[in-house]
Amino acid sequence: MVLKQTPLHALNLAKGCRMVPFAGWEMPIQFAGLIKEHQAVRNKAGLFDISHMGILLLQGVNVKNSLQFLVPSDLERIGPGEACYSLLLNEKGGIIDDLIIYDLGTNNEGQENLLLVINASCAESDTAWIKKNLNDKNISISNAKENKVLIAIQGPKARDHLQKLFEDSITNIPSFGHRQMQLKKTLDNKKQLIFIARTGYTGEDGYEMIIPSDVGKSIWQNLIDSDVTPCGLGARDTLRLEAGMHLYGNDMNSETTPFEASLGWLVHLEMQKDFLGRNVLEQQAQEGIKRKLVGLKLQGRAAIARQGYKIIHEKEVVGRITSGTWSPTLKEAIAMGYLPTELAKIGCKVEVEIRNEKHLATVVKRPFYRKIAEKN
Repeated sequence: MVLKQTPLHALNLAKGCRMVPFAGWEMPIQFAGLIKEHQAVRNKAGLFDISHMGILLLQGVNVKNSLQFLVPSDLERIGPGEACYSLLLNEKGGIIDDLIIYDLGTNNEGQENLLLVINASCAESDTAWIKKNLNDKNISISNAKENKVLIAIQGPKARDHLQKLFEDSITNIPSFGHRQMQLKKTLDNKKQLIFIARTGYTGEDGYEMIIPSDVGKSIWQNLIDSDVTPCGLGARDTLRLEAGMHLYGNDMNSETTPFEASLGWLVHLEMQKDFLGRNVLEQQAQEGIKRKLVGLKLQGRAAIARQGYKIIHEKEVVGRITSGTWSPTLKEAIAMGYLPTELAKIGCKVEVEIRNEKHLATVVKRPFYRKIAEKN
């Protein structure tokens, strides 16, 4: 299989990163080291090449109303310049993918524009699913990533570093807000508008940008030269797990519903609109669920749980680990996994089998880590 490479591939290699296959792409797993990269994001600022992610542009009349049939979150809650995190569901209420939906507003032709950022591993299947199930076949669906890079800068100092690149203040972009912002200059010294959103996958404040490739390379190098630490998938995973964020394919899939995956806050059953899987979720809301994704803290530095490890209670296997790591911030082993509802209570004690040894684990509240709130 020939792996795809992002436009930043050569620049990543030049910084000495170690590459690995991921979702059909050759991606950096780490640069200077996972711990250093992780701590850079928690304490200063880190830079991620996320150009493997899928980006779809939906254009037409009543686009938001049509897309509503595929997601359980009320899309009328967001307007132009705003975004929301949501889920694509199948007829059984199973999660096909998680995604961020950006409302770009209406263009001069009166067309609504929505931008969807989806997981790399699901890009083709998501596109086919959306095309198949949209109520209005007159809506155009296009790949908005061609000749683009996606860059994320995350951490308490991210805004300070990024602000130096833009003409106007980025301070007024709220969480899950997005803007077209004008760069001070590009490679050819021409001013250019860049899509910038205050979103991320680390539990820290930060921004994600969609940028033409040549300009993106310039911005990438500029930020690194300004002492922003380049980070790989390894740190991205430990950061998101500390923040209690889901990884599609691990912590949720087409066989799990939002309620089971502890994402019930994304299901807006109070809205008077139908969506795929609504009847299943209404039944679960009324009758309850049999299993639930929980956070776990394990005892012992060697007790690092990995996906698939058995969770045991009273000598019976009651669940499996979906994600696990050693937390560089908390200095303890953390994990997520599914447990029967009666065991999914805060403080419940279970065991995790690691290399034929059982390690005590406690169900805890997520997220494991939460940043200190700041103004703006």
